Amino acid sequence: MTYCVGLYLKDGLVMLSDTRTNAGVDHISTFSKMHVFEVPGERMVTLMTAGNLAISQSVITLLQQGVELDGEHHTILTVPSLFQAAQLVGVAIRHVWKRDGGPLREQRVDFDVSILVGGQIRERQMRLFQVYSAGNFIEATPDTAFFQIGDHKYGKPILDRALTYETSIEDGVKLVLISMDSTVRSNLSVGLPLDLLVYRRDALRTEQRRRISEDDACFKQISEGWSTALREAFRALPHPQWP
Repeated sequence: MTYCVGLYLKDGLVMLSDTRTNAGVDHISTFSKMHVFEVPGERMVTLMTAGNLAISQSVITLLQQGVELDGEHHTILTVPSLFQAAQLVGVAIRHVWKRDGGPLREQRVDFDVSILVGGQIRERQMRLFQVYSAGNFIEATPDTAFFQIGDHKYGKPILDRALTYETSIEDGVKLVLISMDSTVRSNLSVGLPLDLLVYRRDALRTEQRRRISEDDACFKQISEGWSTALREAFRALPHPQWP
């Protein structure tokens, strides 16, 4: 299992993923689920993956090698827009399905993959998409300013309550870290280290890219501070007074 979250904000993108992959409680590995394709000044495209690791790695490899889109051979570094980047991801997913879907069914393994695609290409708008296992996708909007893939149920409440399109990038970073901390505490299949990326609209280069480990002072401060704030808020609530 995994957890990835991407914020689509007025001022930019905030993207965070865990790195834990497990095939049982005694078989835990670390794999980065964030893939950054950047040509500073020309494009910055980030993909985060969830689901079957073998499928997602095959998709990423195809995106690097190139697949056919609208009659032309493209890689993630040559598509002219983020919309076409999302289309290319969908094409790559369907290509892997055609090759591996049958053998996976024979082994009773679900074809499970989902990918967040965010970024900006020069002279184009910043965009964020969520691509599904069928290769179709949806786009984030000011009304729906975040996407989650993987085990998102523990990290969703804080985003539902606190996040809006107008949220600052700095507050967005705090929110995704709290969202991830809530997930890590409640789900053993999601774990550190974490990969964080911050992109400011029209910059065409990453503003911050950071690997967050268990000894990261900033993450510890946010995690402990949030726990303390929740306990204090709980104690401050009045007891129910039923009529």
